[in-house]
Formats: sequence, structure tokens, C-alpha cells
Amino acid sequence: MKKLFALVLVLALSLLVFACANDSEQTAPPAQDAPAQEAETLPADAPDTQLAEGDNVLTVWSWDPAFNMFAMDVAAEIFERSNPGFILNNVEMPWEDIDMQITTIGITGEYHLLPDIMLIQDQAFEISVLLFPGIFTDITDSGINFAEFAAGKTDFSVVNGRNFAVPFDNGVTITAFRTDILEEAGFTVDDFTDITWDEFISLGRQVFDATGMPMLSTYGVGGSFMDVMVKSAGASLFNADGTPNFVDNPVFREAVDRFIEMVDAGVMLLPGDWSDYIGTLAAHDVVGTLAGCWILGTIQDVGPEGVWAVTNIPRLNVAGGTNYSSWGGSSWAVTSNANVDLAIEFLNYTFAGSTELYDILLPAAGALSTWGPAAASSIYQEPQPFFGGQTVFADIIRFSQNIPDFVGGIHHYTAMDQIDIALGNIINLGMDIAEALAEAEAAVRFEMGL
Repeated sequence: MKKLFALVLVLALSLLVFACANDSEQTAPPAQDAPAQEAETLPADAPDTQLAEGDNVLTVWSWDPAFNMFAMDVAAEIFERSNPGFILNNVEMPWEDIDMQITTIGITGEYHLLPDIMLIQDQAFEISVLLFPGIFTDITDSGINFAEFAAGKTDFSVVNGRNFAVPFDNGVTITAFRTDILEEAGFTVDDFTDITWDEFISLGRQVFDATGMPMLSTYGVGGSFMDVMVKSAGASLFNADGTPNFVDNPVFREAVDRFIEMVDAGVMLLPGDWSDYIGTLAAHDVVGTLAGCWILGTIQDVGPEGVWAVTNIPRLNVAGGTNYSSWGGSSWAVTSNANVDLAIEFLNYTFAGSTELYDILLPAAGALSTWGPAAASSIYQEPQPFFGGQTVFADIIRFSQNIPDFVGGIHHYTAMDQIDIALGNIINLGMDIAEALAEAEAAVRFEMGL
């Protein structure tokens, strides 16, 4: 716990410097016609529109209009039928900004700035609750039946035996390809099924030579991609005692080597951020993508219909290597500023109680539930026209049953940040791989107070 308090102190000092810098730049007075209260009640990146207020209104922060926000809109429509006049303020906020809001509000104690519900990345949940418990509402005794959700999913938002969120999406990792482009190069999706990363790179070079198109893109520099590769072998970026394990980690080193080889070969494209990443799919700059199955909603948005196919991911050529992993996943947290009774009623009626909700979300956005009753839906077995008639959801459920167990860590995102820096130094500056990984591990240990 001393290490957690040390981290809070570091964050507090960082925010103080940031606030002072901002104050020094704010020399112009506010506009005379601007409501004085608005700047205090809206989050930093909220839209410039007035949010509805009232006893039958919930405000939600989440990201990805094609997936999470779409799911909230559908849930609101279903809930409104039994609760006439219900209004949802569905505020788009990137995860990085939500994470920053948690830190800022947690340190300043300005809980009135919180929404009723916010979406939290699963692997950030435990440390968020431990560092800033005043932000979240304990919903263990809310009447929500958490036993109906997959235990491995629910565990992410259970801290000290208490439930702090309703689980949402399944993070099974997939690769999705444009079959028409593969055919142009003389391949089918079967050629990219149950293969190693070495085989993938070899095939990717041939596709690039034939079409001029990289096989994949990923956002950022690749830290999250590394995590997926490592987890696919049942390994981890952390030791059992929670300390980082980069340098003496042969699985991680194999993943780094293969990733850099893909970038150097033109098989992997590295757009700078999430928007640019989605842009590579929308502009059809790549043959496909590797991500959590939550990417299916975006794929269906960018199209075209009938030429996409889904398969498993390549495996590392190491002991325990598999073609299955997970990426991301998130859960709905009720905040301490919520209309708690309404928020719990809403979540219990929809994400923890409506098979209709998941029947809509599954084909429209690829939102595979971890809520048990939803899995009985016949929709999982139906051929999907967008994916050329593939029974894509049944395939993804099969993938999920083969994901190896792995050791997580509450400092997951600290590790991702440092791995991104290391990969950037290797790819862009030509830094020695061993040296870059050693620096990254040392930085994580420092941030953990070790």
C-alpha cells in the first residue's frame, strides 16, 4: 500500500505542475455570456452541448461510437420502454481522457464532476479502485446477479471481495482480413489460420509484394500488441510477485523480435493514434487488422460487406504458444456521484438482464457478452452475411475457450506506456533491443516504487 501512496504522490505533483502551467497561460477573461457553472460541471473533453438533467437522467462516459456508445444507446431505448421519459446523456470520451479524469478527480476530490456511469478498461480497474476508492460505488449488494457473468471477466472489477462494475464486452482476440485482397495475392483466409508468426510474416511479405498493402495496422507503437502476443503463450509481462519481467522474459523477447520484423518488412503499419488506426481501415490501406473482437463493429462500419473473414491469431514459436489471446475488455462502473438507484436499475435491466440487448448488439456491433443467459441465443450460430456467411460468432466463442491462463498486474498500463517508449526507441532511433527493454523495465520498477 505504501507503493500505491507513492504513486498517488507522483501523480499529484504532476497534476500540480500541469495546473500551474495552465494557470500561467490563461490571461484572457472568460466570455461574458458563458454560464459560470458550466466550466465546473462538464468534463474537460465533454461536447459543447448542455447535458440533460433530472431524476430520470443518467450521464455516461465511454468511447468508440460504433461499439460502446452504440451499446449504451440501444440499452437506453430498451430501458425507456419500462421507464418512460428516461434520458441518457451519452458522452464520448477516449479511455485515456477517462483515465486522466479519474486521476484528477481522485486527487482533487471534486466528485461532483463525475458522471453517473463510466466505462473502465478491465486491466485498469483494480489500481483505479485502490488509488481512488472515493470515485466508485460498491454495488456488491445491489441485486445484480454477478454469478451469471463469466468469473474470469467479473474478477477484473472485484477488489477486496467487493463488486464495483457490471461486466460488458468479451475481449477475445481475432484477425480479420479482406478476402478479396488475399485472393488478389493468391491466398485465402485458411492460409492464415492456425499459423505461426514466422509463417504470417512470410505470407505477409508475399501479399505486400503482390498488392502493395501491409497486412495489419495497430494504434500507438505496439505495447498492447505485445501484451496480446505474450498472453497467447500463457506468459506475462509481470512475475508472480507483481514485479515487471521484460529483460529475462524469452516469450516477450520473441514477441518483440517478431513485431519489429513485421514493421521492417512492411507487413505492419503503425498509425499514431486510435483515430489514425481506424482511418487505415476506413481508407482500406491495410488487408486487415488484429484486435479484440470489439473491432467488428468498426469493420462493419467501414465495409465493404461480404468480403471480410475472421480467423484466429498467429502463435509465437515458443513452448506453450497458442493461436488465442485477449485484448482489452471493459466494464460499466457506477460512480459516487451517481443517481445510484437509477444507475443500478438501468444496468440490472439491460447489461445484466436483457437478452434482447445482446441479440441486437451481437450482429450489429460484434459485442459478445460474458453474461451467461445471452450465450444461449441462436444468433451465435447464424451465418453472418457481412462476413460472407461465416458463423463468425460461434467461431469467436470457440476461440475464447482456448485462451491460456496468464498472470496480470495492476500496473498493466504503466508497463504498456514504457513498452511503447521502448519500441519507439528501437524502431525509430535504432536503439539496441536489450538496452531498450532494460530501460523500460527499470522505468516501470521506478514508477512502482521498487
